[in-house]
Amino acid sequence: MSLSTVYIPTLLQTLTGGKSSVEVEGATVRQVIDNLDLAWPGIRERLLDQGGLRPNISVAVDGEVTPMGLLEPVGPSSEVHFIAAIKGGSGLRLPAAR
Repeated sequence: MSLSTVYIPTLLQTLTGGKSSVEVEGATVRQVIDNLDLAWPGIRERLLDQGGLRPNISVAVDGEVTPMGLLEPVGPSSEVHFIAAIKGGSGLRLPAAR
């Protein structure tokens, strides 16, 4: 199995004892999440909903946001980032630069 570095979003760091990154085994994003949950119970339910990534969570592997989600392969020494969607804003558009 591959050992990857997983960067933990700030809101989930309470589950990892304040760690902002951890090393976890897994050949796919799903396996990484399963192994995260073995080490830090509760993290899976914060990332997944009904077997898939929560709608407000994206995952990036080695700097690329993946369309494959949980099936995305994770290689040896990959970096995995869980990215929470940012809500808000006024909906106003700024004028285009001229």
